[in-house]
Amino acid sequence: MAMTMTGEVQLPASRDTVWAKLNDPATLKACIPGCEDLNMLSDHEFEAVAVNKIGPVKAKFKGRVTLSDLDPPNGYKISGQGDGGVAGFAKGGAVVSLTDKDGGTLLTYNVEAQIGGKLAQLGQRLINGAAKKMADQFFENFAAAVKG
Repeated sequence: MAMTMTGEVQLPASRDTVWAKLNDPATLKACIPGCEDLNMLSDHEFEAVAVNKIGPVKAKFKGRVTLSDLDPPNGYKISGQGDGGVAGFAKGGAVVSLTDKDGGTLLTYNVEAQIGGKLAQLGQRLINGAAKKMADQFFENFAAAVKG
């Protein structure tokens, strides 16, 4: 099942500060809902473990995330894939852009993802709702981390 999502969040910090936080494993681990482990494999690659519940399905996802098209401090492309065992898999990417706005930084994201397995059987509405909720949680947490 394919899924797309777009959004933006206004952050009360400079682009340089937001860029640094977007590339800091400790910040990302604290902001990603259900993240149990996040290790930096290289300057542009992370390995993560996250536990999430979507409807009746709870799964532990293990996967890798790669950053590409880096344009500091303006944005990058993030892509990854995760395996949740019998629950299924998720793979996809997002383009993240940073621009100056209202004395802070406007972060804009465009996500495209594919999911399969039991998760895909839950239905588009439930999956989209859960994905939106997780994105909102991440950016709430991220905004708090940026504020310091």
